[in-house]
Amino acid sequence: MLYYFLTPYIENFNFLNLFNYLTFRAGGALFTAFFISLLLGPRFIKKLKSVQKKGQPIRLDGPKSHLVNKAGTPTMGGMLILISLFISILFWSDLTSNIVWLIFSITILFGLIGALDDYSKLKNNNPDGFKASYRLIVEFLICFLFVFLFNKIVNPDLVNIVFIPFTKGFFIDLGNFYYIFAAIVIVGSANAVNLTDGLDGLAIGPIMITTLSFAFIAYFTGNLIYSEYLKIPYVSDTGELVIICASLIGAGLGFLWFNAPPAMVFMGDTGSLSIGGTIGAIAVATKHEIILSLIGGIFVLEALSVFAQIISFKLTGKRIFRMAPIHHHFEQKGWSEATIVIRFWIISIILALLGLASLKLR
Repeated sequence: MLYYFLTPYIENFNFLNLFNYLTFRAGGALFTAFFISLLLGPRFIKKLKSVQKKGQPIRLDGPKSHLVNKAGTPTMGGMLILISLFISILFWSDLTSNIVWLIFSITILFGLIGALDDYSKLKNNNPDGFKASYRLIVEFLICFLFVFLFNKIVNPDLVNIVFIPFTKGFFIDLGNFYYIFAAIVIVGSANAVNLTDGLDGLAIGPIMITTLSFAFIAYFTGNLIYSEYLKIPYVSDTGELVIICASLIGAGLGFLWFNAPPAMVFMGDTGSLSIGGTIGAIAVATKHEIILSLIGGIFVLEALSVFAQIISFKLTGKRIFRMAPIHHHFEQKGWSEATIVIRFWIISIILALLGLASLKLR
């Protein structure tokens, strides 16, 4: 909004030229989202506590300590992230950008799915929520529509193309199978983040690290000079996604203020599905779908640990891990919650650096 209304006056006020710089607007977006989270947080959490008398339902088959330490903590804190994110994007992004609204539509729609799931859990006092198969069907349908609309605005040479990391422009044309591939990336990202959100501060750290990495990727893919230098695909207008990434980082920092151990509020499916879906959609929009599996490796590890546990138990009757997702396995081994969170953050940073290195190692 500021970009739209102020840039026409640049000739009269030279200092307004700052709004033409993505880095300036990204900084403004980050701090705006952060301070909105801090300002709204206490009142928002108080309201959630008054509405959610029992707080988020705790898994009975989860760690026994959670039944004591986390009981009564309100959920749906992701709404705080979404509110901060929306206001910041509204202020600092170019609202004429189709790709901004396309990505943010994923954020909102996946957030609505998560909110309905959270509401179902609270209403029925059951940690299971909606049937997973129904939720996945809706998520895939949304993603198919997203890919269809994205293919309408992207350069025709990039439609249904998947680029291979660590190569100089090598790609695979999936044709219509790209719809399935891209949908798996977005839905997989959303649900992997959802599985990671099990300890205070565990998910939001890798979320911010992954988002920061894709802020760089969005900046480079949206800049013709940098994309040619790095031998990565140039995707017009993806530079504006830097504003979304910066806003998400700022909102995430504000949320972490209240989610740090012991958490005053949980993100809930409202936050994890919307944020995970947003990250997956940005990976698709920047044509770095495969590299997301490296940068967001923590999320992949959490999801794979659940799949491996289920498959192993169904086939052999034995469990690979003491408990899944894998962060609960380490809890059962006696690691403290803070130790697990910090070590997972460290791994996430290392994976992000390796992912960013792929931009140059070609």
